Amino acid sequence: MNKTIVCMLMMIFVVLAGCSSTSVTELKVPELKVMSHDSFAVSESVIQEFEQQNSVKVIFIKSGDTGSLVNRAILTSATPEADVLFGIDNTYLSRALDADLFESYQPLLLHRIPKRFILDEKYRVTPVDYGDVCINYDRQYFSTRGLEIPQSLDELTRTEYADLLVVENPATSSPGLAFLLATISRYGEEGYLDFWGKLKYNGVVVVNDWSTAYYTNFSASSGKGLQPMVVSYNTSPAAEVYFASSTITKSPTAVITSPETCFRQIEFAAILKGTDHQYLAEKFIDFMLSTTFQNDIPLQMFMFPVSPDASLPQIFIDNVTIADQPAALTPDLISKNRDRWIQEWTQAVLR
Repeated sequence: MNKTIVCMLMMIFVVLAGCSSTSVTELKVPELKVMSHDSFAVSESVIQEFEQQNSVKVIFIKSGDTGSLVNRAILTSATPEADVLFGIDNTYLSRALDADLFESYQPLLLHRIPKRFILDEKYRVTPVDYGDVCINYDRQYFSTRGLEIPQSLDELTRTEYADLLVVENPATSSPGLAFLLATISRYGEEGYLDFWGKLKYNGVVVVNDWSTAYYTNFSASSGKGLQPMVVSYNTSPAAEVYFASSTITKSPTAVITSPETCFRQIEFAAILKGTDHQYLAEKFIDFMLSTTFQNDIPLQMFMFPVSPDASLPQIFIDNVTIADQPAALTPDLISKNRDRWIQEWTQAVLR
């Protein structure tokens, strides 16, 4: 046989063998499934870095709000749908721990994380980010009317603030629940319903979700809403600047961060029991505490990174205030009483 033909055939064989080998390799790339709430976001380049470093494909499963996320994880715990869960917070933490959903794992960088964020001594959950649920207000509304900004929950019940606040239903909204917990922390079980009764009498508006409260009712976001105060996050002013249709340097909104007016949410990640990818799940938890992932959090999820090694974008530095004395309740106390508190609130405020 002609030597040229032989060489050509050998080259074709090598190329085909290479293609076949590549296809088999691609088929064998494992998938790491991450279940999260709907607000989870991360830059594609960040996830690609993890995938390339670990020869894995990351699949995200969005599961509604935090309550729905936890419920889904509990209902599917016998045959888990994912390997890692992200987005459980301190308002639902005990419920998930009581359901025995997670593997214990102590990430490599956990020693760098401030102890105030570590709420489980068995290391079944890893803190990833945090933020304060606070009352946001429309700067222009208060300025043009010469109206003072309320500096406490008590002041919200005064007549000059009648009909000016919109809140979310705690039965259907995570920030709504966080604000309810702030009032319980401030007034105790003996007094929180009295406060809500006064707030109701003063015309507080209740809607089912954050999007409606912020984008329909809040005057600063839509320009047409009737309420210049809304329960949202302390990072919302930064988001106003970041997503503004034209370049602005100062947010049209600001946040009330007086003592015990905000509630701090801490979000966690965890490895689900029953995973077939324990090692990769551990690597992903490690990655979520890396500087690469932590630096990505502010402008993706508009939360604060828990790592002191992370850097904040200038837009956060200029427009976000952190509450010095946020309201606080232990996860155990919340877990034992959350459903009853919501029922009591519903009876007092909506009926």
